[in-house]
Amino acid sequence: MEFPVFVSLLFLQLFLCSDVRADTPANCTYEDVRGTWLFSIGKGGNDNTINCSLDFQVVSKLKVQLLFPDVAVDSDGNVGFWTMIYNQGFEVQINGSKYFAFSAYTKSGKEVTSYCDKTLTGWSHEAAALKPSNWACYKGQKLSKVPPKKQSLRVFTYFFENRRFMPNYKFIDEINSAQQSWKAGVYADYSRMTMAQMMFRAGGPKKFDFPQAREVTEEDLLAAKALPKEFDWRNVGGKNYLSPVRNQGNCGSCYAFATMAMFESRIRVLTNNTQTPVLSTQDIVSCSEYSQGCDGGFAYLISKYAEDFGLVQEQCFPYMGHDAPCQEKKCVRQFGTGYHYVGGFYGACNEVLMRLELVNNGPIAVGFEVYNDFFNYKSGIYHHTGKVWTGNSSPPQSLKTDALHLQVGLSSRKVPGYWVNGQIQPIPAHQSCCIGRWIWSRSEDWGEVLDCEEQLG
Repeated sequence: MEFPVFVSLLFLQLFLCSDVRADTPANCTYEDVRGTWLFSIGKGGNDNTINCSLDFQVVSKLKVQLLFPDVAVDSDGNVGFWTMIYNQGFEVQINGSKYFAFSAYTKSGKEVTSYCDKTLTGWSHEAAALKPSNWACYKGQKLSKVPPKKQSLRVFTYFFENRRFMPNYKFIDEINSAQQSWKAGVYADYSRMTMAQMMFRAGGPKKFDFPQAREVTEEDLLAAKALPKEFDWRNVGGKNYLSPVRNQGNCGSCYAFATMAMFESRIRVLTNNTQTPVLSTQDIVSCSEYSQGCDGGFAYLISKYAEDFGLVQEQCFPYMGHDAPCQEKKCVRQFGTGYHYVGGFYGACNEVLMRLELVNNGPIAVGFEVYNDFFNYKSGIYHHTGKVWTGNSSPPQSLKTDALHLQVGLSSRKVPGYWVNGQIQPIPAHQSCCIGRWIWSRSEDWGEVLDCEEQLG
């Protein structure tokens, strides 16, 4: 059954879901990007099949200031909006048009250089709600210089690509002895994987700490007081609004699975379960130029893809679990609109806004910092134990990973835990929990589909 146009798809600040080679290797901060830019734009009037990987002739230029926190102003005085997309690029909407590009970088062997004062060739089009027209290619150049940033990928190669993941029974015993909230165990499948494959499944090393959350307003607090203390989209009036859990395999595609699960559940909420599609994650992996296939991507850019190109259902392009050419089948594409981060722009999200969005509009795709004790999760309510995994198969402790999962409810259960938001901090037991469902690592073949409850953060 076909489903209608998506509406009101809102998003939390999203963590990257890929390894250190993934998404793009660019590493640009908010302060690197904030400032005055000159956009050099090619000929317009194209549709979304435009090929922006080719050189183009510049026919117009646009000067735009990107101001704190999310205000864009062009040389004619038009006021618009902008947001970072993690550390990878940025999107601007102004004077009836949208502009998106990844930040520039070069690779030479295992060395990467980020050029945060310029972009790769990106895409511009009209800021229409659905299936925008008037596409063009463009490049951005910041009018003030930003020093190039160099980083090496050799650490990843040494510690991850060349090492087999081995179970650490002593570490598992330490986890189980330290707490009773959840149980750790061994997955036989993991012993056949390299550390790199495990990092793909866990989302991949994070590149920098996340921005501070927006301050909670009195209006937000007042609205949040009306929310229930217990809420679960798996059981609202006896109805389950979630789609089936799927397994991403060894492809670093948790970003696609979590975002599609969000779309699928929100369609179920919107239609009161009269429409229950399962959407193609392989279409995102293989066809979206806004993502990097099994090397990762972002829920924000999948949502942009839903507005610009549309989504297809699973039977049109079944999941293959690896990078594969895009299949141009004549399948119906349905479009989504209204994408943005919870709070409005990247970094603006906070706990109260998360709870409001979750209850009022449906499950949300959220980022979760994956510590190495989580690789051995079996059952229970997960929280980071603080235990350190050591041994030849352990990753360097300085490398943390991020994964994307679907948050489906709230709970007031009093369990010891931690805020998970860039660093570990004890929190009072009375704080709200958020029930999350992991998309990336469990399947019925392994015994249990993980429905974890984590402390909001």
